[in-house]
Amino acid sequence: MMRTGLICLMMASAAWAEKVSNEQLIALAQKRAPELESALRDTLGAEAIAKGTAVAGWGVEFVWAVESATDPLLAINLTTPFRVNKLNGNLWVYQGQLRAGTSHKFHWIINGQPFGGKNDLAAYGPESYPQPGVVRGKMHGPIEHASKIYPGLKTNYWFYVPAQLDAATAAPVMVWQDGEKYSDHDKPARLVHVLDNLTAQKRIPAMVTVLISPGKIGDRPMRSVQYDTVNDDYARYLLDEILPEVEKTQKLRKDGYSRAIAGESSGAVCAFTAAWFKPNEFARVLSRIGTYTSIQWKPKLEPNRSSSDLDGGNIYPFAIRKQPKRNIRVWLSDGAEDLENNHGSWPLQNIQMANSLKMTGYDYAFRFSLGTHSTAHGNAELPEALTWLWRDYDPAKTSQEFKADPSEKDKPYWRVQKLNREQ
Repeated sequence: MMRTGLICLMMASAAWAEKVSNEQLIALAQKRAPELESALRDTLGAEAIAKGTAVAGWGVEFVWAVESATDPLLAINLTTPFRVNKLNGNLWVYQGQLRAGTSHKFHWIINGQPFGGKNDLAAYGPESYPQPGVVRGKMHGPIEHASKIYPGLKTNYWFYVPAQLDAATAAPVMVWQDGEKYSDHDKPARLVHVLDNLTAQKRIPAMVTVLISPGKIGDRPMRSVQYDTVNDDYARYLLDEILPEVEKTQKLRKDGYSRAIAGESSGAVCAFTAAWFKPNEFARVLSRIGTYTSIQWKPKLEPNRSSSDLDGGNIYPFAIRKQPKRNIRVWLSDGAEDLENNHGSWPLQNIQMANSLKMTGYDYAFRFSLGTHSTAHGNAELPEALTWLWRDYDPAKTSQEFKADPSEKDKPYWRVQKLNREQ
């Protein structure tokens, strides 16, 4: 009997000597279960706990853990740091809630000093998780493509068709840059879950979603050349090469009213560029942590240089104010801790983009978080962003004049009201 009991105890211990799901881990933390310590170490990892970066979330529920010989404090967003619970030895844990649909930041304070860096957390709402009764669509790909517009360039793309869509029906379409990040249901972006849920709820139309990776010429990555260059090359690449290939399987609508384009970082400025040059083909833009900076700006170095200047994304806040208004709808988001380098300032340029779009009467939305150059905020807000971008879509129409929300008229321009240093 003793031997049988010992074997059972060993089996029980072994069962906890492995990872559990975030949902299970949070449930253990809520109950302060005896297995919590081993589950924390096995799931979050001893290294992450020691470094102060260990956290797990499910919906609005989160659990944090850190190892410290002295009482640590946990700082979340801009709140006053607070005390947490001691578990065993030097292990400390906190379980709590964060607002869904946005990102949050945290760091520890140990012996009066910040510890663990500033970590971005995405707090997902229910639309970002599988829902009962919602039927999944079908992902096609990866499919390799060799380009003519970019000679020698090869890339992969995927396209996702929702279950509600008939192959004989010409469908709205949305194109995502850096498509490899979105091609699986359980990637952090959770795009496919969101598409399934919002389509089932009829908050977005049943549409084909095209996910395309940046290409390479041989071993040379072409992402910046494709994404950061301000001309119509990439838009033509999509219109003349990629979308016709997708249409061999699924009919697509040709009107810009029924087409959206999305991206993050350089992929975001790429999306905006496609709509800027081809607003009749892409009229809806989703831009996250957009690189509206000078990465591909090539100024003339000599007065008599024969080659023309090459613009970069840095021109857009000014081009929007000076050039004729395009009939496009734009969702922008960025974070206060985004990049600052020799190419420019991501946060300030995105604020400038928002002000320029407001000044000139564009139909736009702007979300500004505390985040870094991270997709956490964009991933968390994705259901809201897609719903806003496709609101009032009518499949019987082929065009619509996008107008600024009337409430924008009396709202102030976006301003930086508080700097991150004492004056």
